[in-house]
Amino acid sequence: MSLISRSGKAGFASAVGTTVEWYDFFIYGTAAGLVFNKLFFPQFDAVVGTLLSFATFSAAFVARPIGGVLFGHFGDRIGRKSMLVLTLSIMGTTTFAVGVLPSYGTIGVAAPITLVTLRFVQGLSLGGEYGGAVLMTVEHAPSHRRGYYGSWVQMGVPAGLMLGNAVFLAFGAMSPESFLSWGWRVPFLIGGVFVLAGLVVRLKLGESPSFDRLKGKENVVKLPIAVVVRQYPKQVLLTGGAYLSIGVTFYLTTVFGLSYGAQQIGFSRNSMLWIVLAAMALTFVTLPLFGALSDRIGRKPVFAAGTVAMGVLAFPWFWLLGTGSFLLATAGYLLICTGFSAAFGPLAAFFAEAFETKIRYSGISFGYTLGTLASSALAPIIATWLLDRTGGVMAVAWYMVGTAVLSLLCTFALRETNGSNLSGRPRTASRSESPLLPAE
Repeated sequence: MSLISRSGKAGFASAVGTTVEWYDFFIYGTAAGLVFNKLFFPQFDAVVGTLLSFATFSAAFVARPIGGVLFGHFGDRIGRKSMLVLTLSIMGTTTFAVGVLPSYGTIGVAAPITLVTLRFVQGLSLGGEYGGAVLMTVEHAPSHRRGYYGSWVQMGVPAGLMLGNAVFLAFGAMSPESFLSWGWRVPFLIGGVFVLAGLVVRLKLGESPSFDRLKGKENVVKLPIAVVVRQYPKQVLLTGGAYLSIGVTFYLTTVFGLSYGAQQIGFSRNSMLWIVLAAMALTFVTLPLFGALSDRIGRKPVFAAGTVAMGVLAFPWFWLLGTGSFLLATAGYLLICTGFSAAFGPLAAFFAEAFETKIRYSGISFGYTLGTLASSALAPIIATWLLDRTGGVMAVAWYMVGTAVLSLLCTFALRETNGSNLSGRPRTASRSESPLLPAE
């Protein structure tokens, strides 16, 4: 089998599995914005109930760094493939369990406690899933196509969200009473079935060539995370910081935006789902384009341009959404999600190339999940709190701008990694090297 066909097979397997994993993860976020505040936190007013609902959503992000370290450890010692099979299995089991979980009205306080516990386990799974999926794809790819093939993993994110929103739209045609009674559970039950398809594809995939070479030389590290913390603290912090704007923008548009558009602007639940669905369809198409562009001109220019766009478009996004026009709101979503795609497309290759093979799973998982904890986990909660305290979304827009500035600074401080040798240790930038210019 040729290198290119092997790369395609690895990319497809990672994309399918990641789509299933993110479907499971995102339907929880959709339900958090539309259902959980009513079924699991009914004793509180609307704002407090929504905050508590989003808090359960954020519990997974607290678990993700732990999952990244745990699965990264075994991924660097045993292999990438086995961890990907395990994380997908865990995600499917917990998603199915949410679908059959009794509500507050049936079992009282045990319902939200169990919900948070299941969400925490989901976070452990996803914390280990992403790094492994990225490495299985990037480490199979030729050096001049890593950005393109790495973007296939990223495509699993909008694909999973589109699939989740489509399922919710199908059941959203039910009466509100039936939807709250049992209709919201069906997407979770379906998610457990989807996992079987993802497992079939992943089980047919071979181990990463880079890890096979490393294991063949008996060069496996006993405690990868210790090496990461000791030798790669800069890369961990900078990759986590570079991710901030991506996490904030994505979860404000897909989670907070659903609640804000329906409760504050007056869009119907289904209208907001259609808007997000359109934005994710565009994201799905543009991610590989930006990934391929990073193979031609470098990771940093494309990533930085996307970060700038997310900051610049924060205010226009809210203005267009606030018009109450379906077409204008959709245009706002399409604009800001194009900026998101530019940064997210090359991210897989950009972050993976920052670490050497023997600790790459632990390194990328730790840096990425720290970034999600600082951004994605808090974004819906901070945005809801700012909206309640200020009575408007301008403070939320400034929050998005601020995270974009921080991410841009971290991006400039990272070295250019396009074309780097994944078999050896990445070269660190010299003191005289400008962080604004690609490494030679």
